[in-house]
Amino acid sequence: MSAKPILAALALTVAACSAITGPVDAGPAAVLPGPQANAHYTPAALAAACQGKDGWADPAPPAHIYGNTWYVGTCGITALLVTGPQGHVLVDAGVPEAAPLVAANVEKLGFALRDVRWIVGGHEHFDHAGGIGEMQRLTGARVAGIAPWAKVMATGLPDDSDPQYDDLVKHPMERVKTDRILASGAKIALGGTLLTATATPAHSPGSTSWTWKTCEGQECRTITYADSISTISSENYWFSLHQDRVAAVRVGLDRVAKLDCGILLTPHPSASDLFARMSAGLAPAPTACAAYAQAASQRFAERLAKDEKLKAATQQTIFEAIGAAEKAKKNR
Repeated sequence: MSAKPILAALALTVAACSAITGPVDAGPAAVLPGPQANAHYTPAALAAACQGKDGWADPAPPAHIYGNTWYVGTCGITALLVTGPQGHVLVDAGVPEAAPLVAANVEKLGFALRDVRWIVGGHEHFDHAGGIGEMQRLTGARVAGIAPWAKVMATGLPDDSDPQYDDLVKHPMERVKTDRILASGAKIALGGTLLTATATPAHSPGSTSWTWKTCEGQECRTITYADSISTISSENYWFSLHQDRVAAVRVGLDRVAKLDCGILLTPHPSASDLFARMSAGLAPAPTACAAYAQAASQRFAERLAKDEKLKAATQQTIFEAIGAAEKAKKNR
């Protein structure tokens, strides 16, 4: 299959950026907690609470990441709250069972659920987006995402081009309407915070990475929520038979490597040793995104090589079967 259609779609997404980029209306002023939340809910405390736990619905305490950014997910799945006086943005919501845990973490911090104005996501799989429907009901927030992500959210069913389709279709999600379709490079603006969406279609067709800047006093840092870039698949999927997906993976990996990389966060904490880094103290790492992408690129190269070996072995088996059948016909 040609790589041209998917690359053309990606090009159109980027080209459409200027039509969608811009601030959105924020609504009335939001309730903000006192500074005691920063001191109580620390990354080190979160890491300690999740030691030995990585279940997608394992409860975790919230934690202050930096500036206006908070971890409100579980021990196994990241969800982030980006806050401000004009309202907040929730990034991912975990599995459906995790939605009440995410909501409880938001409230533990002293924020009001009604002040969540927007919900966005990393990629359109049930372990990260399955709880968005419930969080949308609890908050009344609008939902934004790139077109491939929005397509899956609208139906609750995986894209048939997703390498994990055969597994994901067993876990349909609640249907969610996307209120605003974003282009790669578009921004969600809420008060003084700008969250930039970058289409990074390595893990899934709708994979999206998010970056934003946040400050404490005069010291500002970039938060980089780099989406998953593993290239796992259902059992009978061969990447070598889907060159369009191979091309998309390479586009996604390249874009992740080039993200504005500050404090790196990932949808699965374990993918970036997040809790270990929390224990040591989170710090900006400008080369972390490139290293994250390089490691995934190496694993993808190994996967492609494995696919080619399986393909060759299968072809050999077919040739041998044909040869045996022809020989049997001659001996009749």
